[in-house]
Amino acid sequence: MAWDDDMAAARRKLRRRLLFWRLIATGLALALVLVALSREGLLERDHVARIAVSGLLLEDGQRAAAIEALGQDEAVSAVIVHIDSPGGTVVGGEQLYRSIRRTAEAKPVAVVMGTLAASGGYMAALAGERLFARDGTITGSIGVILQSVEVSELLENLGIRANTVRSGLLKGEPSPLAPLSEAGRAALETVVNDMFAFFVDLVAERRAMPRERALALADGRIYTGRQAVANGLVDELGDERAAREWLARVHGIPLETPVRNVNVEEDDGAVSKVLGALVKKSLYSKALSLDGLVSVWHPSLR
Repeated sequence: MAWDDDMAAARRKLRRRLLFWRLIATGLALALVLVALSREGLLERDHVARIAVSGLLLEDGQRAAAIEALGQDEAVSAVIVHIDSPGGTVVGGEQLYRSIRRTAEAKPVAVVMGTLAASGGYMAALAGERLFARDGTITGSIGVILQSVEVSELLENLGIRANTVRSGLLKGEPSPLAPLSEAGRAALETVVNDMFAFFVDLVAERRAMPRERALALADGRIYTGRQAVANGLVDELGDERAAREWLARVHGIPLETPVRNVNVEEDDGAVSKVLGALVKKSLYSKALSLDGLVSVWHPSLR
């Protein structure tokens, strides 16, 4: 009997030890889950969302959806948008502008300009409640451009003749295969001027200035951050720290509030990353790939 009692006591002791280590293992697993959730920002109830926009602006539904979702996220106290872009297509800049504006209707939004926030990049920046730029930021370049290449004389010299059948005189204008007609130029100018008027109206509305003043600033020239502040296109000079101080001063969002990055870029794979790196330093190669109406700044090729 004594032996049976000893065995029973040993089993109970073993079960207690197993229970102890199971509790330890469960606690560690729970702690790891909490750490992972914290790193992903899922447990943060109050934070400032930071989103970066760079490169040529093309239509991007994923980016627009991510920005607009911030306006509905109760854990987001404010949004800081970093823009470093020479612009892009008119539609790309307009889409980004509208998505930021929808978020700004629900949350304070500050825009911090980097090296470039010109053309369509400036159009997008206009959506912010407060605009910040560095002293050396290149901004402005308010305008729209439509460019085409015409090589009909080159083809003629090579003995190549192009035949075209079209439904109307203006169908296919401009064409690289024939000189631009006067009627075609006039029609294209109306399109460019209409989009230019849209851009100027945005500047006048968002910067609270007379349209005549906005039109005078919209002759296509670029401005430094210092010049942009002086002429009213930007609110103040500063970086993200200045934006945080503004959020604290105007909206009561403490400087200690954590900041969480919002990543909206898809992983294109190793091959795309390598190819992208090879052309990253050449703005011309990207700009020449654009088609249609663009609002983009780059040094003249001439």
